[in-house]
Amino acid sequence: MKKFILFIVLLFVSFGFVSCHKQKKDVKLGEAGLVVENTISADREYMYLHAGKDYAWFETQVTLKNYLDGDSTSSEIEKIVSVFQVVNRVDSCSFDTQVYTFSHEYGKTEVVSIKDFWIEDFALNDQKINLTFENAYNKLMEANCPKPHSRKCTLRLQVGPIAANPQYIFGNIREQVYVDAVDGTVSTVNPAFGFNLPLGEWP
Repeated sequence: MKKFILFIVLLFVSFGFVSCHKQKKDVKLGEAGLVVENTISADREYMYLHAGKDYAWFETQVTLKNYLDGDSTSSEIEKIVSVFQVVNRVDSCSFDTQVYTFSHEYGKTEVVSIKDFWIEDFALNDQKINLTFENAYNKLMEANCPKPHSRKCTLRLQVGPIAANPQYIFGNIREQVYVDAVDGTVSTVNPAFGFNLPLGEWP
């Protein structure tokens, strides 16, 4: 009996812990569809209305339906995920940091809120982004370089020793191609570092 009561207590404690750190809600953000720029705009409007103007937009991740090095040249999108962060002052000495992820699939949008913090990216809020995702995809397809075996692309401004523009980064953990979101330059070299190494193998 004591073991059973202990199990019940631990179960309630674990549920309480999870609920403090993660929150899921299904929300409707309009009929944006799976167009990257439309979902970003809708997500930013949600953040402004629910978290105020002092949010940070850190990156947007795109999953394509087809592999970049496959036979198909379609840029049809399967999923879009955008990452935001809000920092709220709790008292004179401490802050509460909340990370929001917006996940868009056909007919479904989900917002997840976690007490955490985001690193390795500069905020994109006030950055100039001239190329749409479709523009960047076309630049990649036209470029004379190997296409990564991947369905992934991330729009981000990576923290690094070299000042760079936001990049559409197509690829995977082993190979990436960078498309500059401002001037459309295509490169296999990470512009924030001036060289490229597989992730997890930095000196």
